[in-house]
Amino acid sequence: MQQTTGDRVTVALRAGDPVSQAGVASQLRTRPEVKVIDWDEPDTPQVVVVVLDVLDDGALRVLRQIQRTSTARGVLVTTHIDEQQLVNAAECGFVGVVRRAEATPERLVQVIGAVAKGEGRVPPDLLGSLLEQVGRLQGQVLAPNGLNFTGLAAREIEVLRLVAEGYDTADIAMKLSYSERTIKNVLHAVMTRLNLRNRSHAVAYALRQGLI
Repeated sequence: MQQTTGDRVTVALRAGDPVSQAGVASQLRTRPEVKVIDWDEPDTPQVVVVVLDVLDDGALRVLRQIQRTSTARGVLVTTHIDEQQLVNAAECGFVGVVRRAEATPERLVQVIGAVAKGEGRVPPDLLGSLLEQVGRLQGQVLAPNGLNFTGLAAREIEVLRLVAEGYDTADIAMKLSYSERTIKNVLHAVMTRLNLRNRSHAVAYALRQGLI
């Protein structure tokens, strides 16, 4: 079935050299799933595809600059990338990664479509290594300090759970054997650190994260 313009993902390209820019553009312009636009067009791209040989400090500056100045989600096409570079790219909002050797038009369109929907796509071999790295971080750094990847300590999660169940500060203090002042401090710390407006917002955050 022919896709309408409204169904197509708008894509802007950035490449380290004109040949790469022209090559990827020619691959994508023939695909009905995407619409390639120029940076200076009035349309805001849904996805930006950046083509780089290596993810060095200069390349990371480019990714951060795009993150600061655009709402588009990012796809990175690069010759070589390791686990740490993958983390660096993700921190810049680039959650789709394709190696140049695997960057067929079909693969590029698949990754662009997934990223446009808010999903991530990385090479399978890197995903396994990344999960191992995440596990080591949780076990060696976060867990010994009572933390998890949400940035919340176990005590903070327990306080939020009781708030969600309708208990007031005095009840929570009694249940957890803390002073009311401590409970208030815990809630204030959570809301300040995560930029949450009030207790209800904090509870909603914990629910979205699957903590309570």
